[in-house]
Parts: sequence; structure tokens; C-alpha cells
Amino acid sequence: MSDFVKVLTRKNSLRKQCQELSVSDVEKALADLNEILEERRAEEAERQVAEQQRLAKIEEIRKHMEEAGIGLDDLKAIKEGEGSKRKVEAKYRITDENGETHEWSGRGRTPVVFKEYFEKHGVTKEDTRIK
Repeated sequence: MSDFVKVLTRKNSLRKQCQELSVSDVEKALADLNEILEERRAEEAERQVAEQQRLAKIEEIRKHMEEAGIGLDDLKAIKEGEGSKRKVEAKYRITDENGETHEWSGRGRTPVVFKEYFEKHGVTKEDTRIK
């Protein structure tokens, strides 16, 4: 909590800070605070109306889903199916000196291990195609 908020929310601290102010300055500060209060109340009321509208829309959608026989699990299954990418099968395979097998789909840049293998063994990409 900032020092200003501490002073503003504690009557004795506020009284001490206002001792040097004239009555007109205190009235001006009070008027400004009342204006800010009304603005905040209006913003809060707008937020509550927006939240009520959102909840009403959710309820309407829920009823439509219920009438159509659709459940949340159905929606989740669709989302999961769209979001996950299908893995591309490898087209090329090599085995390095360490006996490790490396596979590549042929998409994107040629992996370093494949470049090195092609240069060292004098073969082409097509020579390593999986049959």
C-alpha cells in the first residue's frame, strides 16, 4: 500500500495532512474525491451489466447445446483434434558411425547430420529414402 493510500484511508493521518489546508482547499479535495467516487461507481455498474450479459449469453448457449445434445466433452474433443498437428512421417533414414538412426521428413532445412552424412559418403538425399 502506498503512503498516499495509507494517509487517505486513515482519518487521523488525513486530518494531520489537512491541517495546513484552507477550508476551500479541503472542500475542493472533497469535491474531487466525490467526482472520482461517482466515476468509479459508474464503471462498476457498467462492469456488472457486462458480466450479467456475458452470463446470460453463456446460459443461452448452454441451453442450445443441451437441446442439440452436445456436451462440453464434445467441444473439447473438437478443439483437441484441431489444435494438434499430425506428425509427418519420415522419408529419409540414415545410420551414423555411432549406430544411431536419424530420420527426416524431407521438409524444411536439411539437418546437419544429414548434410554431413551426404558429404562424407558421397550419397544424395534420394539414396537414403525409406522404401
